[in-house]
Amino acid sequence: MQTEYGGVNVLVSSMHDESLFSERVLRARARGYISKDEASEKVIDAIRQVLDGEVYLSDQIIQKLARTMVGGRAGDGQSTLESLSDRELEVFDLIGRGLTTRDIADRLHLSVKTIESYREHIKSKLTIESSAQLMRHAVQWVLENG
Repeated sequence: MQTEYGGVNVLVSSMHDESLFSERVLRARARGYISKDEASEKVIDAIRQVLDGEVYLSDQIIQKLARTMVGGRAGDGQSTLESLSDRELEVFDLIGRGLTTRDIADRLHLSVKTIESYREHIKSKLTIESSAQLMRHAVQWVLENG
């Protein structure tokens, strides 16, 4: 993000699950992540912190990252979706939105075979056995996460 926009410090504000997306936006070089549900004072604090060149994350995410760094699991309730790569999560989301394999391939400018491979990797990582189960799981996730 910073490379594309000449060193602009980016703070992502989103309604999506912080535990799933905060690490992803940091890997994309954003300087922080805050939920849209946060109180305005926290949003202002986050903006100030990012403008000062610091990284902003919620206390909950900081604790999760700290537990991971000291060798523990991030938490017993850790989402299996965290194991998906960014591209796999994107494909999973598009499956949940009802797109066919061909539609997903066209949208992402990839081959149908590549999307089929992503589908198989997703099923394996989420321990899903059938395409129908994958579709149900993906639709449920989209309904819950927008």
